Amino acid sequence: MRTLDHRTIRASPAAVHAVASAVEAWPSLLSHYRRVRVLERRPDGSSVVEMAAVRPFGIARWPVWWVSEMRTDTEAHTVTYRHVRGITSGMDVEWRMVQGRDGTDVTIEHRWTGPRWPLIGGPAAELVIGPLFIHGIASRTLAGLAAVVESTP
Repeated sequence: MRTLDHRTIRASPAAVHAVASAVEAWPSLLSHYRRVRVLERRPDGSSVVEMAAVRPFGIARWPVWWVSEMRTDTEAHTVTYRHVRGITSGMDVEWRMVQGRDGTDVTIEHRWTGPRWPLIGGPAAELVIGPLFIHGIASRTLAGLAAVVESTP
């Protein structure tokens, strides 16, 4: 399974990266994030983070959570995650921020083979988890972070 979410944000890559990598602040900035906790800060600058969000479906709010190893690169303007716990364990996520003509082009790519469920793991990832949950949350995250960054003087 592979999902791509993209948005151009009217700000510099450094400004976008600063907000995208400050995940502990996301619950106060993004209404669909319930909590983000840093479980471990490593000497190499990486960290282990627990993230919990909700995926709205009309009036229903489906809770989701995962634990990831997170790495940031301020010079390359990237943030990468490797999901290590939760249903999406094994998923790789990369945020790329590149200077574009109208601002910063931000792409979030999720790559995953799906849950380890015999016979249905791959289809579940391709047909349900990727398009309904991952894209649903990533697109809201990009829109919310864009609103925050673009409203900052």
